[in-house]
Amino acid sequence: MKQLVLEDGTVFEGKGFGSDRESFGEIVFNTGMTGYQEVISDPSYCGQMVTFTYPLIGNYGINRDDFETVDPAILGVVVKEHCEHPSNFRNEETLDEFLKAKRIPGISGVDTRKLTKIIRKHGTMKAMITSSERPVEQIVDFMKNTPLATDQVKQVSTVKPYVVPGRGYRIVLIDYGMKHGILREFTKRSCHVTVVPYNTSAEEIERLRPDGIMLSNGPGDPKDVPEAIQTVRKLMGHVPIFGICLGHQLIALASGGDTVKMKFGHRGGNQPVKDLRTNWTAMTSQNHGYAVARDSLESTSLSLTQVSLNDGTVEGLEHQTMNVFSVQYHPESSPGPEDTSSLFDEFLTRITESHKAAKEALHV
Repeated sequence: MKQLVLEDGTVFEGKGFGSDRESFGEIVFNTGMTGYQEVISDPSYCGQMVTFTYPLIGNYGINRDDFETVDPAILGVVVKEHCEHPSNFRNEETLDEFLKAKRIPGISGVDTRKLTKIIRKHGTMKAMITSSERPVEQIVDFMKNTPLATDQVKQVSTVKPYVVPGRGYRIVLIDYGMKHGILREFTKRSCHVTVVPYNTSAEEIERLRPDGIMLSNGPGDPKDVPEAIQTVRKLMGHVPIFGICLGHQLIALASGGDTVKMKFGHRGGNQPVKDLRTNWTAMTSQNHGYAVARDSLESTSLSLTQVSLNDGTVEGLEHQTMNVFSVQYHPESSPGPEDTSSLFDEFLTRITESHKAAKEALHV
């Protein structure tokens, strides 16, 4: 048996699966009905353990195609029930087998509805998955005196640059915890992508002569990577820039805006977002615990373009004078609806128009 202990002393008993190791981190919840493999392998969950609100997880197993990274950084999986005998033509191993191989602990038999209500009421908090023999008072005392990690981006970013060859536009993708879905969207469009570490300098990136720069998703507080904010500020105005999730927040900070920690964040593939320019509403896939402070945009040159219909938070930005735009959600839709994948086409269109304008300027 295992127990999930929350920072406030709440205890959930359950059956252990996956790795037997103990795990400590921030507990969050994801509302997706499917896509657990992509969620578990999403680097943005570095430092966190995830509660799945859907009651049955693992029923279609694990396959080779739906990973968002090679080595998952998630700290734990909390479910009502995990399926021990999955049924799907792509299934290659069970969720339990996969978590064991990746040393990720899981706990099932938890009242995830009750747990989600606690998180919604009190906000995300520290939690620990451990053996049921360990005294709860000792665990709570440890959690209260142990800070959460702040180097998540460093943990999940690539260490060295690498290239995904293509014959199309040359994209530099800054990896703050990039999901493979972003790469898939660019390779679909024949782009030549150079993936660089999170701390690559603006000068090094400019030497690669990119046609456009992509700022990826990633875990944690964007203010924990001040060097990234400085780099984005230096790069803005040179070539078109597109930011997703953490990249979106870094653009706001680089432009003089602010970000705030949300009570329990947005995590799931059923988040409605309204485009203020077209009045079009899209269902989006999201995973973030921080958001751009809406009132901070007044002192910047950023325009609010999209908002969440659930809570009115900032979901899209566009710079008023530079070729820079961003979204808080995941247009690569891994997992989730594919309503917004056209944003990658918009990015490439912006690059085309930028090249055209540069050529016209030479002939003036």
